[in-house]
Amino acid sequence: MLSDKTRLVFIASLTTLALGVASCGGNQSTTPAGDAGGGSPAAEGGSPAAAGSGLAGEVKVDGSSTVFPISEAMAEEFQKANSGVRVTVGSSGTGGGFKKFCNGETDISNASRPIKPEEVELCEKGKVEYIELPISYDGLSVVVNPENKFAECLKVDELKKMWEPAAQGKIKTWNQIRPDFPNQPLGLYGAGTDSGTYDFFTKAITGEEGKSRGDYTASEDDNTLVQGVSSDKNGLGFFGYAYYENNKDKLKLVAIDGGKGCIQPSPETINDGTYQPLSRPEFIYVRKEAASRPEVKAFVEYQLDPANSKLISEVGYVPLPAELMTEVQKRFQEGKVGSIFEGKGSQVGVTLKDLLTKEK
Repeated sequence: MLSDKTRLVFIASLTTLALGVASCGGNQSTTPAGDAGGGSPAAEGGSPAAAGSGLAGEVKVDGSSTVFPISEAMAEEFQKANSGVRVTVGSSGTGGGFKKFCNGETDISNASRPIKPEEVELCEKGKVEYIELPISYDGLSVVVNPENKFAECLKVDELKKMWEPAAQGKIKTWNQIRPDFPNQPLGLYGAGTDSGTYDFFTKAITGEEGKSRGDYTASEDDNTLVQGVSSDKNGLGFFGYAYYENNKDKLKLVAIDGGKGCIQPSPETINDGTYQPLSRPEFIYVRKEAASRPEVKAFVEYQLDPANSKLISEVGYVPLPAELMTEVQKRFQEGKVGSIFEGKGSQVGVTLKDLLTKEK
């Protein structure tokens, strides 16, 4: 059985969604091997790795804390059907994960943004070839404390005013954002600079990836950010939608006006692509050399199998539509190395459908 924190409402499958790119990070954890059998999707749904397959070995995963819940859920169920395989899952952040991955320390790197040019270079130096696989969609969520009764919707320009580098030491109160907001201190909580979520958020909001004010409470652990906002009545923070879903009793979701009115992230608005500009894809990067090992290959195929997409929904994210997942599966089967984003990192206003179609 999955842990309680991963039990969320099932989300309908997704249509084409505009991209952005990024990740979070923080705590390191290990998912121990489960018991064989027991009604897992692998055993019941006919996934590539079936119970009694005789697989053995270890699969090492690290990277984005945003993608962490997906890998954790997949690992738990996969190990129930394959008790001889141990899958360890860490969450050191997208950037931290790529450092380990490009050094050959891990088999799979989770990322909430595409690989950056400097990381491409790092992998080249480490002689690591990688297969980039989009795995799901997410709507990065802006939240405030439940006691906040005034910030129902924020414009992108207002978020920029809060977070841009020029705001440091100057924008300190809510009424500086909007005159009818109260003259109360503005408490900001966000992903650390090693996080893909930070990269994506800054690209989408300030216009420059990796550029923001530095005087905010930063953490690579999204749970720390949840605690910060939930205990600060004047707090505002951002992180992946799943972390809001898992803590909605402690947080208040803020609608975002990207130019077409106030829209909150939800399964529906992430599904139809109307939540902009904070919708993004999430990825796993597989070391090509590691993919030749049966246990790694089987675990990747398990994650890409539509029969297991319910696990993505249960942890609060949106599965790729069937036609896109077919292209992703083909990409893995053919061992296509490199990035469909050409190693340029975060991009806003690009669709996976266009990029995957272009690659054919």
